[in-house]
Amino acid sequence: MIVLSAKDITKTYGVDTILDGISFHVNEGDRVGIIGENGAGKTTLLKILTGESEASSGDVFVSQDITVGYLRQQDDFNSENTVMQEVEEIFRPLEEMEKKLLAVSENIARAAETGEDSESLIHRYDEMQVEFEARGGYTYKSEMKGVLNSMAFTDDYFDKPVSMLSGGERTRLSLACLLLKKPNMLYLDEPTNHLDIGTLKWLEQYLKSYSGTILIVSHDRYFLDQTVNRIFEIDHKKLHIYEGNYSDYAQKRAARREEELRAFRKQQSEIDKQEEMIRRFKQRGTEKLAKRAHSREMKLQSMERIDRPEGEHGRMKIHFKENFESGKDVLHIEDLAKSFGYGSNKRELFRGVDIDIRRGEKICIVGANGIGKTTFMRIILGELTPNEGYIKKGHNVEFGYYDQTQQILDENKTVIDELHDAYRLYTDTEIRSILGRFLFRGDMVFLPIRSLSGGEKARLSLLKLMLSGANVLLLDEPTNHLDIDSKEIFEDALIEFPGTAIVVSHDRYFLGKVPTRIMELSADGFTEYLGKYDYYCEKKAQIESGKKYLGELAGAGGSADGDGQDAAAGQEKELSNAELRMLRKEQEAKERREKREQEALEAEIEELEIREHDIEEEMLDEEVMNDYHRLNELNDELIVIKDKLSKNYQKWLQY
Repeated sequence: MIVLSAKDITKTYGVDTILDGISFHVNEGDRVGIIGENGAGKTTLLKILTGESEASSGDVFVSQDITVGYLRQQDDFNSENTVMQEVEEIFRPLEEMEKKLLAVSENIARAAETGEDSESLIHRYDEMQVEFEARGGYTYKSEMKGVLNSMAFTDDYFDKPVSMLSGGERTRLSLACLLLKKPNMLYLDEPTNHLDIGTLKWLEQYLKSYSGTILIVSHDRYFLDQTVNRIFEIDHKKLHIYEGNYSDYAQKRAARREEELRAFRKQQSEIDKQEEMIRRFKQRGTEKLAKRAHSREMKLQSMERIDRPEGEHGRMKIHFKENFESGKDVLHIEDLAKSFGYGSNKRELFRGVDIDIRRGEKICIVGANGIGKTTFMRIILGELTPNEGYIKKGHNVEFGYYDQTQQILDENKTVIDELHDAYRLYTDTEIRSILGRFLFRGDMVFLPIRSLSGGEKARLSLLKLMLSGANVLLLDEPTNHLDIDSKEIFEDALIEFPGTAIVVSHDRYFLGKVPTRIMELSADGFTEYLGKYDYYCEKKAQIESGKKYLGELAGAGGSADGDGQDAAAGQEKELSNAELRMLRKEQEAKERREKREQEALEAEIEELEIREHDIEEEMLDEEVMNDYHRLNELNDELIVIKDKLSKNYQKWLQY
């Protein structure tokens, strides 16, 4: 059944046409990926479909029984609201119904007291109650908590202001709100932005089990491969439709372009041949040949001409070079630790980080959001100081840094000034030529950087990095704002780069193509995987299985009968000696961390007990006993300390 269709959709802004005569239909249950270069009109199309924007011409038809949920790139949360308040907004109509039910109930009670006829009120109450129950009025509060918990929002988050949430948390909250609305059609605009690998996997599983229809705008090729069965490509203002996922699209698109070009060239060859024949016939000057020339001209005029296939919009040309070669040993890092804050407010990101990096390696760092990947990069750069550990930089190492927030760009400068001020040896002509390779052409070079899109800022940052000549590239989420073509060009350039690259990334397609090894950062340091993303997934699953087995063995008292020994032997077959050593190292690191936490807790308990004793002594002082205000202050402090002690005693008993 067709649930959505568009006919001849055109969208213009002034003299610029963004979409030109787009038509398509979407069937119930379709999962459509919408792709195209930055600025092609993908978000514009979604806004037209949702009614947020009007098409300049054309029509959109949506089935009457369809409810739509729309995940925007920028959410519209009220930053002053808490997480729970934002979710409660969804159920505001049910809250109003609940109030009306209560009011009718009170009217019935009053009528009973005064002896008035309440039959109509009772009938109305029954109808309202049936509707309230049918709309989930008796279950929505527990449903809110259940969905939030499934999105990794524990009870501690419920009263947290939205303004305090990270980008990934805001995306998860948007998804939670969509899920609670229970739409049967989802429009998702870049849903994978700011999500770590664990959350991405969860989202994929959710969308696979979702029974409705989905339209997704995304540059995440791996995500598209996992979630869609059709691809809509917006290219040169037109829409091209492909059946299958992203990999199917890539093959079919290449085949289509090749076939179109072959047909065009064949027709052009035939036209050239006929025109040459016509020219020769006319040169002969005979009446018979003149008639034949005229006949061929008529055939040419009636021929349906094949348009020249649209070429690429312009492909970014990128090639990283190093001014000079670094030594073979690029970085040696030993027992690195970093935390922020002090005392009870102290937050430890990671510790026990060890890594050796050699020239030419392409290392990708993964890990949960907030674990400290960007912090680790800034420590390498010398922008932050570690709490513990040792870093040795190799001979002739020169760093180049790509910051995912583009802080290295001056928002007030123009594009050409930003580049010219950084590289003064280049002439204006050379600068404009270089900018052209990165698709900054014409008047674009005079635009202020603050007016550029995220993708344009990303390209400019990569250009500055390319010109730096650094031999060790530190890249923090470099593919986040790039369209698919630019991602592929960047990946190829990075693979060909003779120097060293250390990359923080959640882009699984990138992780499946570029790294020589993947390092997963956790609170206890790095876990190393000597391969690309598929290998990482396979080995991580084996290691998790090994941890589970060791935990079960430890829970059984550390012994195993015959069956347990067979299981252990089977587990050792799956895990190499290096991986078993890594498991033991992780276990030892965990034990060391727990010991440090226990010692810190005992020290805090001791300080609190001393303060508790001091307060009680002071409260017995005769002068203080006569000072009502001071006595109240001490009593309030004592209550807080006793509460902290009670909680700390409970924590201590767990060790």
